[in-house]
Amino acid sequence: MGRAEVELEVKETLGLVPMFIRDLPDFMVESEWASFKSLQLSDETAIPNKYKELIGLAVSGATRCRYCQHFHTEAARLFGATDEEINEAALIAKNTMGWSTFLNAKGYDYDEFKAEFDAIAGYLKSKS
Repeated sequence: MGRAEVELEVKETLGLVPMFIRDLPDFMVESEWASFKSLQLSDETAIPNKYKELIGLAVSGATRCRYCQHFHTEAARLFGATDEEINEAALIAKNTMGWSTFLNAKGYDYDEFKAEFDAIAGYLKSKS
């Protein structure tokens, strides 16, 4: 599919061709659109769209990308996310980033960390 066909499909799908698609070089436009469409818009992936967008929101908070934050927040709403779910995704990202900062700053031994977590997981599984 050439640029013209891709842009026509993008416009039919999204109502316009966003600048981030328009600015792709010709050799990338087809593959990037196929990837975007398959991951961001398809109902036929392992993770439901609402959850994919909440993950995207959490990642955009961690990377501090305001473009992604806006996109994933509004896309999550389009796929049915509530304000409470959006807030919780942001809090999960905050919690993960905080613990990541602490663990890395302390320089804990990774193998020991994994062993401890595996022991915790084994204990919790034995209780269920």
